[in-house]
Amino acid sequence: MTFAKLFTQVVFTLFLVLIPSMFSAQKAPSLVSKQTTAVDSVEDEFDVNEMIMHHVKDAHEWHLWGSEHEGVSIHLPVILYDNGFVVFNASHFYHGLHVVEKDAKTGEKLSYLVGEGPAEGYALFHEKIYRLSDGKLHFEEGHPHNAMPLDLSITKNVTSLFIGAFLIILIMFSMARFYKKNGAVAPKGIAKFLEPLVVLVQDDIAKANIGEHKYKRYVPYLLTAFFFILLNNLLGMVPILPGGANLTGNISVTLFLALFTLLITVFSGNKNYWRHIFATPGVPIPILIIMVPIEIIGIFTKPIALMIRLFANVTAGHIIILALISLIFINKSVAWSALSVPMALFISILELLVAFLQAYLFTMLSALFIGAAVEEAHH
Repeated sequence: MTFAKLFTQVVFTLFLVLIPSMFSAQKAPSLVSKQTTAVDSVEDEFDVNEMIMHHVKDAHEWHLWGSEHEGVSIHLPVILYDNGFVVFNASHFYHGLHVVEKDAKTGEKLSYLVGEGPAEGYALFHEKIYRLSDGKLHFEEGHPHNAMPLDLSITKNVTSLFIGAFLIILIMFSMARFYKKNGAVAPKGIAKFLEPLVVLVQDDIAKANIGEHKYKRYVPYLLTAFFFILLNNLLGMVPILPGGANLTGNISVTLFLALFTLLITVFSGNKNYWRHIFATPGVPIPILIIMVPIEIIGIFTKPIALMIRLFANVTAGHIIILALISLIFINKSVAWSALSVPMALFISILELLVAFLQAYLFTMLSALFIGAAVEEAHH
């Protein structure tokens, strides 16, 4: 079987799994009408914004199938520091009391979950944990102003991070073991698929942008960043465990990836790099007064661009797919699936391209920044 045929079958199988999963979209917490509430409970219209944000945000449970909070889920550990550590399972939130309050100013109905058992005294609102005051949350213009304990929980994204790290270690050690055992032979198995990607990062990204004499020390980081982003981008497209988490669409994750690039760039910078920032050769002093602050700001704006590009592109793809599928429920007609499902499939195929493209761009730009920092002066 050729690679092209294998790839086509994998993509087709992926979407056969993906689309039925989308049709079983979970109800957002604010739509549940049969829970105990503090105000009259009425069934609201389908809230597309709430549904989309519910799927792209982090969570304290890993939902597998069934209706929201009533289906099958893996409830993750909650770890709080609130005058000491408090540890319990998230099921004490999701199986607790569902309360609906009215905002004092806007009159908007806002729902949250009150913990029971070990979680007593805390509430979960939009996946953030608050300490109850007088037995409830107090809202002001849609936001609770209750105190928040320090949340160190193992959330869905954190679990996905561990899974992704484990898979990368497993894959890379498997590949390294193959070459250690067989030497420089034609690759087989997983090494046959990974070798072109490793060569791409090593030769076309690291060596081309950093330089032939200095690139080797940075290859491990660039390879790690490339495969970490690529693997988690692909896992984010799979709707079932171990996929389904929006890890690379979490700005905290992209922030730390960009921070590593910034630290490596700054600590690798040579005299030539810093001289061009603080005393660019041939530039008059009055112009330097303007250029130096701009150059210093540029040190930080480059990794910020890395952070936002990865976060925005990955999250946008998920949001567009969910919005297209939501057309069926907004219009309350399955006939809309004739339009929304093909369009969602098309965007999903583009997301496969984006998964590779964003991993490549992040790694390439990181190598470009590092290369500028270690480049020797030209005479």
